[in-house]
Amino acid sequence: MISFFALCLVAVIIHEGINLYHNSFETLDDQEVDLNEYQPFKEESKVVLLKNPSALELKDDLPILDGATALYPLYSAFVRATYPDKHYDLYDSEVMVNKTTGAYINLIEGKVDIIFAAGPSKNQLQYAKQRGVELKLTPIGREAFVFFVNAQNPVEGLTLKQIQDIYSGKVTNWSDVGGNDKEIKAFQRPANSGSQTTLEKVMGEIPLMKAPSKDVVSGMGGIIEQTSDYRNYKNAIGYSFRYFSMEMVQNDAIHHLKIDGVFPNKDTIRSDEYPLAAQFYAITAGSNNPNIEPFIQWILTDQGQSLVEKTGYVPIFD
Repeated sequence: MISFFALCLVAVIIHEGINLYHNSFETLDDQEVDLNEYQPFKEESKVVLLKNPSALELKDDLPILDGATALYPLYSAFVRATYPDKHYDLYDSEVMVNKTTGAYINLIEGKVDIIFAAGPSKNQLQYAKQRGVELKLTPIGREAFVFFVNAQNPVEGLTLKQIQDIYSGKVTNWSDVGGNDKEIKAFQRPANSGSQTTLEKVMGEIPLMKAPSKDVVSGMGGIIEQTSDYRNYKNAIGYSFRYFSMEMVQNDAIHHLKIDGVFPNKDTIRSDEYPLAAQFYAITAGSNNPNIEPFIQWILTDQGQSLVEKTGYVPIFD
């Protein structure tokens, strides 16, 4: 009995020690991104403004909006230009931000009228089909899907094939791609998030390997395996979208990688040199709100596209 309790105590100490070590490495989502600073009518809001009054002004039947965290500054700017001046709660108003997964659920279940996000995952398409809902995707801008590593990692870039080899588990050591002799921790994002869905599209038909587990030890040594957010270990690699990881987070403890020799920025997205540029969308699902179509058509005008550019994205018409 004494030996059993001693083993339990050792297991708990090991578990807590590993947790302390693991938690000392912040995830990208743990960074201080205060979305309140991007609320459309907040005093000293960070949202960008039109030079001239908007050609579209909505007063009634406001479309209920939701979307990805990285796109909130953009659709908040759309709201600032066209919606009535009032407070819009981040999670309970006509202008919400419940991340990609929550936004798709809200759209498919008819709780919102438009979401702003990357394209849907297979699971999201299947859920829409089960609910008898057809998703309509209208491209409104372009963005780069980016990979990053710890700032001390000497690797400056990877090829698309090397990315696929790493995330399939074929390449497991940084020395195989020009780095130090260290195991690669290839972290992933939660299923159905915009970035995880984009990674799956990058992989094509190549199966993704299992992600590193968040909890290495649980109880008497059991392993809990689950998709884990990127953590900034010296041997880790993670991914996101350029505007979020470069502009909203601005973490100097990581550096972004060139892909096929091209660094991700607005110029290389615009010129199609960067190989992992992707469209993002205003997505609808059959709501009968009369202002949905006028609002989306306004986003595609010079005024709407100027806000795409000023926020930090690349306009769809360029």
